[in-house]
Amino acid sequence: MTPATSAVSAPAEAPRAVGFGEAVLFWLKLGFISFGGPAGQIAIMHQELVERRRWLSERRFLHALNYCMVLPGPEAQQLATYIGWLMHRTWGGVVAGALFVLPSLLILITLSWIYIAFGDVPLVAGLFYGIKPAVTAIVLQAAHRIGSRALRNKALWAVAGAAFVAIFALQVPFPAIVLGAALVGYVGGRVAPACFVTGGGHRPAEGDFGRALIDDDTPTPAHARFRWPRLAAVLACGAVLWVVPMGLLVAGLGWDHTLTQMGWFFTKAALLTFGGAYAVLPYVYQGAVGHYGWLAPTQMIDGLALGETTPGPLIMVVAFVGFVGGYLKTLFGPESLFLAGAVAACLVTWFTFLPSFLFILAGGPLVESTHGELRLTAPLTAITAAVVGVVLNLALFFGYHVLWPAGWGGSFDAVAALIALGAAVALLRFRRGVIEVIATCAGVGLVLSLLR
Repeated sequence: MTPATSAVSAPAEAPRAVGFGEAVLFWLKLGFISFGGPAGQIAIMHQELVERRRWLSERRFLHALNYCMVLPGPEAQQLATYIGWLMHRTWGGVVAGALFVLPSLLILITLSWIYIAFGDVPLVAGLFYGIKPAVTAIVLQAAHRIGSRALRNKALWAVAGAAFVAIFALQVPFPAIVLGAALVGYVGGRVAPACFVTGGGHRPAEGDFGRALIDDDTPTPAHARFRWPRLAAVLACGAVLWVVPMGLLVAGLGWDHTLTQMGWFFTKAALLTFGGAYAVLPYVYQGAVGHYGWLAPTQMIDGLALGETTPGPLIMVVAFVGFVGGYLKTLFGPESLFLAGAVAACLVTWFTFLPSFLFILAGGPLVESTHGELRLTAPLTAITAAVVGVVLNLALFFGYHVLWPAGWGGSFDAVAALIALGAAVALLRFRRGVIEVIATCAGVGLVLSLLR
């Protein structure tokens, strides 16, 4: 529908009030159809909520989206939480955000079990032989996509280059890179502000879709108005929801237990997801693969492939990391491998997404207090630029393990290189969908395995 068409056909009256049950059914449906990464997920919500159902206006939608993009964490899931909270108070936000994640969690637990239990079966191994090169191309595409939006001048190119050198050559931890980029942006925003003001984000085109239930001039609901007692209550509740499970883990299992370390590690990861899931993946790799040894490098690549082919935010790959780590560490003994993996997957999902809910429920009233346009600050602009260099390093890391599976001393896998090249061309030149590319490469890998 074009803006001109929508302007002619847009209804003059706002739609009827939406009940909580009706909203729950929509959020459940969204959880199963939210493919396509954050851009695709935000586009689906825009089409459903702004254009078709008219639950809220274009301006209110973009206002909420701009806030979610400033936050660490999955912006599409946070946007769903924000809209659910705005419409139906705290429980509306909790249900909307949870249903955005739960279908993906259940699907990933099932796929992770199939992968880890039957991964050595020739059929499954053949599929993943084709998928691994595709994932390398997908990460390269992510670096290109973020870079084309973020690197608008030489200063930001320099930040990206410095971040790449820091993580590739100097092995600087990802949190240090984020803090360094934020400091550069803070100083640069005052010395040369024009260099650190950029556009960005997954913004749908504006249009006139008629009156909305929550329109531009709709007064802020009572529950969405800022009050200090409410802010204190939300923060206290969030602290309890983190401290209680973490305290039980420490008291019952000890600080060094795998589940306790997973809870602590993914809490930190949740606060570092500026720029999307691809930005935090190097940090997850450094910890889950390099430091803790919860899974192998090639398993991390396979997990990213599974995350790309399931609905929900891509950061849900942490559920795969948790499942594989819990399964391989036999946390509950050799007779309960699936239970160990499932518990670990649920645990890391809890600690990863809890901050996202708190950001919305605590910060939402502050955002609703003004309907002015929010902009990315200079530190966040610099962080986004640094993310480009970090993600490029991740692509090289994946490429190394795919093309030289036995290390530099082994042989070069020319077939995998051709699959990766074909996937890159399909993604970057012909702009084919991620799921389509993964499915095609998986088919190629399967055919090759049957011919051997």
